Amino acid sequence: MDSEIIFQVHDSPEGGFEAKALSHSIHTEADSLDELRDMIRDAVACHFDDAERPKVIRLHFVREEIIAA
Repeated sequence: MDSEIIFQVHDSPEGGFEAKALSHSIHTEADSLDELRDMIRDAVACHFDDAERPKVIRLHFVREEIIAA
């Protein structure tokens, strides 16, 4: 059992946010950060049995920004 699971979070092209676990096949999306946190918790709960569920969920935010040279 891992004590934590890490999700990479980025802005969705359609608006909102997308999250993908780095070490498991877990993906989710939401319109707001609060909703995304709830969706991630729910996805982790569905993916793991209670005894195997990580104790910590870490969110790693990735942002892309383009600026004029």
